[in-house]
Amino acid sequence: MTPSTDTTYDVAILGAGIAGSTLGTILARHDINVLLIDAGVHPRFVVGESTIPHATTTMHILAERYDIPEFAALANFQDTAEHVSKTCGQKQNFGFVYHEQGRSPDPDMANQVVLASEYRRAESHWFRQDIDAHVFNLAVRYGAVPRLNTRIDDIAIDPDGGAELRTASGETFHAKYLVDATGFRSVLAERFGLREEPTRARTHSRSLFTHMIGVEPFDDVSPVQYKQPSRWHNGTLHHVFDGGWLWVIPFDNHDSSTNPLCSVGLTLTGQAVFDDRAAPEQEFSDFLERFPAVANQFRSAKAVRPWVSTGRLQYSASNTVGDRFCLTAQSAGAIDALFSRGLANSFQTVNALAWRLIEAARDGDWSTERFTTVDAVQQRMFDVHDDLAYSSYVAFRDYALWNAVVRVWHTYSFYSDAALEHALSRYLGSRDDRAFRTLESGDSELATALRDLLTTARTTCQAVERGELTSEAAAAAIIDRINHEQFWPDYLPHGNPDLKYFDISQDIAMQFMHWSRTAAPQRIRASFS
Repeated sequence: MTPSTDTTYDVAILGAGIAGSTLGTILARHDINVLLIDAGVHPRFVVGESTIPHATTTMHILAERYDIPEFAALANFQDTAEHVSKTCGQKQNFGFVYHEQGRSPDPDMANQVVLASEYRRAESHWFRQDIDAHVFNLAVRYGAVPRLNTRIDDIAIDPDGGAELRTASGETFHAKYLVDATGFRSVLAERFGLREEPTRARTHSRSLFTHMIGVEPFDDVSPVQYKQPSRWHNGTLHHVFDGGWLWVIPFDNHDSSTNPLCSVGLTLTGQAVFDDRAAPEQEFSDFLERFPAVANQFRSAKAVRPWVSTGRLQYSASNTVGDRFCLTAQSAGAIDALFSRGLANSFQTVNALAWRLIEAARDGDWSTERFTTVDAVQQRMFDVHDDLAYSSYVAFRDYALWNAVVRVWHTYSFYSDAALEHALSRYLGSRDDRAFRTLESGDSELATALRDLLTTARTTCQAVERGELTSEAAAAAIIDRINHEQFWPDYLPHGNPDLKYFDISQDIAMQFMHWSRTAAPQRIRASFS
């Protein structure tokens, strides 16, 4: 279908990546006249490949809330491998192995959060070029009008009439509302001066990354035995060190995979963000020389595509919603890949935006006020990710502090995921959309307590960075806060820094579920009653 320049679309979406195509699918499914524009084509190389429960649960919500059964196949690894693509990997755990330059690895300096067992679905390592193309094709199948290889040069927005988009070749498109999901170089952010200069993010990091072949499982080449509950190779492995971390995301870690590749990325912090640097290939080689235990994993590895080397990754927007437009996904802002929050944030924004666009198209009311909560959702997600990343990068200086901060991350993530699962469960029982709309506000007592915990971690790490507090004292203060606030029962490892692995069996999960409804603090009981 050739998009007509005479048509006024209900919604035009700039950017046909995973966020734009997911939104386009939903809108088209609900008979919204939507134009999906992108300067590139599919398939294409994309990073942000590791899913987390918050992302896949949200995808399950999108499937149910908006009646798109195809989305359910992206909500767990097994269905993705069976129905979407065999080029993706499985993710049964988040693994963190700590390294000190010039020292042999210490088997007591490692953490792992097990995500999947016999009763919980595995997460995925998405081979994004296939997943993104799949969702784009789904949007077109449902009725979104595609326009790839089309670069928008100029945008004019009339608060009363909508958006006019002009291409480099002189074509013009019209839409009542415009969604920008293009990324850092957002046309809208530039057009309306929405980038915060400088960004409010406290995190400073940059990355270099590629896809490689021949990366060996760390389990097979590690010079020490860690005795972790799940093989490192079965999940997303983070090699952590003072100054950054290295991700290892295999796509070939299950028998049915047809993809021999592995995503590899080195993220550096501190002064390294601003220093002059060598070519990325040399910079990666220099890193491996500093950490020979990590180098063992790459002794036979070769890059299959050119390395990408970035500048500082963090950027933000003063506002993500305006008259007849919304910046979403990577257009709104970004921190970096730590904790794999990018996909989750994108899908959460789509979930908050889609129903508002559907209602606006049906009643003809595109007023800015009905979209302001979307901005609040996005700004809150940005600040949460910034607190987590900033605290972690300070904590990477000393394992004891990192061992405390990783518990803050898992506490926040676990309860945020559980609240999402609980809302989905309530919706499946009642089909009452208010279950999700209430969650958007983020003002429950538990949500507030979790953000307060992040603030404690961040301010404590700021004191370390200023030299006002030792890492040991900071670690103890964070653990004390987790225990004082009773986020966990005593039989779980979060309040005990000597316990490094988080693997909740089915029996313990049932015991915890009973605790969360009977003996837990009121803010927890109220969230899951």
